[in-house]
Amino acid sequence: MDVVDLSRKLYKVLREREEDLATTLVTGSVSNWEQYKLVVGEIRGVSFAREELRALLERTTQDGEEALSP
Repeated sequence: MDVVDLSRKLYKVLREREEDLATTLVTGSVSNWEQYKLVVGEIRGVSFAREELRALLERTTQDGEEALSP
C-alpha cells in the first residue's frame, strides 16, 4: 500500500465519521449540553483533519479529486 492509497482510506474513514456525527446531531441523539459540545468538537476536529489531508493530497498528486475518489 502506498501513501496515496493510505491517505485515500484515511480520508474515507474521516468523512464517514463526520457524517455519522452529523447524523447524531440531526436526529437529536445527544441527551445534554455536554454531550452536544463533545460531538460538535469532534466534528470540528475531524473536519479539520480531513481538509488538511485533502490539501496535502492535492499538492502531492496531479489531480486531487482523483486521489480521493473511491
